[in-house]
Amino acid sequence: MKTLLDKIAGLKILVVGDIILDHYIWGDASRISPEAPVPVVEVDRDSYVAGGAANVALNLVALGAKAELCGVTGKDDAGIMLRGLLLEHSVAYDDAFGDYEIPTILKTRVIVRRQQLCRLDRERDADSYASILKEHASEILAKIENHNAVILSDYAKGALSSELIEEIKNQAASQGALVAYDPKPKRRLAHRGLDLLTPNRSESLELAGMELEPHQPYPSEEVCRRIWELYEPRHLIITLGVEGMLLSEEGKVSKIIPTYAREVFDVSGAGDTVIAALTASLAAGATLEEAAHFANTAAGVVVAKLGTATVSPAEILLYEASNE
Repeated sequence: MKTLLDKIAGLKILVVGDIILDHYIWGDASRISPEAPVPVVEVDRDSYVAGGAANVALNLVALGAKAELCGVTGKDDAGIMLRGLLLEHSVAYDDAFGDYEIPTILKTRVIVRRQQLCRLDRERDADSYASILKEHASEILAKIENHNAVILSDYAKGALSSELIEEIKNQAASQGALVAYDPKPKRRLAHRGLDLLTPNRSESLELAGMELEPHQPYPSEEVCRRIWELYEPRHLIITLGVEGMLLSEEGKVSKIIPTYAREVFDVSGAGDTVIAALTASLAAGATLEEAAHFANTAAGVVVAKLGTATVSPAEILLYEASNE
């Protein structure tokens, strides 16, 4: 794995998608409000981390790659803070994407005794963010030339469109760059022939147009076949939570890799780590199975952390050694 990490360190990867600022309110609750039957949270501290596509970019940098991010932020305090986080973590970001009177997407989570009590979302409608990114389509396409891969990070906030995905796919193909997509099927975006598709269990069922009754076993063969018929991804990796990762090519299940996680505190942002690790390792020349093992190791580290997080090469190597 050390050899793979060394190869990743020479990569440049472009991330396009929904940029989010994750705000955590940490506190404790020991009494119920006299005003309503809800807990009173005594706030201890606040923390802010990059989320969504921004967290994908931070994961790439943490793994040793160079990352550039394309997505919308506003002129508000959240946008200023988010752009500061990107600068602090050496993620390239063109300020032209942040010169807008639009709310930066902000998710506030209230955490009490390591458990999430509630989440507050501040954002505008998807069309508002989509129209801005469309204005910059030519700039995004021009950036692909200098990158080894492109990650499309979809959080269903509107940054990505079917047209932009198709343009990026075609431009990347002409440059020999890999294109990976972490989809949100509820947006029903058209995408076909991408290099890597990374839905989770529920997203894979949506992509396949299937619904399961409670306690019904996951129909892996049928899901992979349908996704291949509809989208023809070169590689399909479905994350199945505690059941690990399902690897598929040309509509057939090739392998299921069990999860490496020893303990799980928080899965928020784990998908960002997975697509960052998969894309970086594939772009570095790893096989699909090697890439999946690498991503599984990275995810095993990050889910043991509370809140949106990244994983470093040192942590990966230590975790791998402890599992041998």
